[in-house]
Amino acid sequence: MPPAEELVQSCPSIPTLPELYTHVQIMVEAPDSTSEPIAACIKQDPALSAALLRAANNPLYGCPSQVETISDAIRLLGPQTATVVATATVGRTFSGIPVSLMDVAKFWRKSLLCALLAGKIAAASGIDQSERLYVAGLFRDIGHAVLYQTVPQRVHSALIEASYLEASLADVEQSNIGCDFAEVGGEWLRWWGLPLALEQAIRWQLDPDKAGAFVLQASIVHLAGAIVDYHEEMKPPRRPPALFLHPGAVAAVRFVPSAIPTLLAEAQAELQQTLHSISPLAQAA
Repeated sequence: MPPAEELVQSCPSIPTLPELYTHVQIMVEAPDSTSEPIAACIKQDPALSAALLRAANNPLYGCPSQVETISDAIRLLGPQTATVVATATVGRTFSGIPVSLMDVAKFWRKSLLCALLAGKIAAASGIDQSERLYVAGLFRDIGHAVLYQTVPQRVHSALIEASYLEASLADVEQSNIGCDFAEVGGEWLRWWGLPLALEQAIRWQLDPDKAGAFVLQASIVHLAGAIVDYHEEMKPPRRPPALFLHPGAVAAVRFVPSAIPTLLAEAQAELQQTLHSISPLAQAA
């Protein structure tokens, strides 16, 4: 069995913020609740989005095509949305993750920023798939959530080694673990029965040219992830003088790199508004 598949099958859960779970549950259980605000809240979190999409794509619901958006999932599930939220308990979500190794609030914040940026890149490039690409951006780093729960010491060592050697984290993960976060993320989405477009976008985000029919989705995830990593994770003096964007991704999206400062600033401003409305603790992360 490939290393990525082994790790995914042994992973107990994916992390999320307890504040967001609580917020969604209150909205779902309110007598006058509607799908729009619930969808807006759920879209902010990778684990909760995945749980809802997985439930919506269950053959028991008889949907003739794969459900790829949170709004469609809520419409299909109806009252069962509350059940999905209720079963995604905080205790199970955080089990097995050493607090000293993974900052869950930071993970959530970065995932949300990547999602917002992916949507803005799509809109700026004239691509009419904003919600699907938002979801893809949200899942961009989900592989690391799996790695931190299954091989925390090895992934932490890879992070330190990549920083020390100024090397690609994915390359170091391949060497030390046998797979990288993108491969693990794609495998996790496949294992949980989420749409193929999402799986391929995450699996091939580091090499979008290999995504076949889903090169556009993988390219936008790559662009959003690379930009967020460069500006959020890489700090001077270790930050490279120039941001590397995969040429194939730039070409597939017809992306104009000069638009990065504006798009990133808009995404960061929207992120702060979202964090303020959900949790002051998350905002400070």
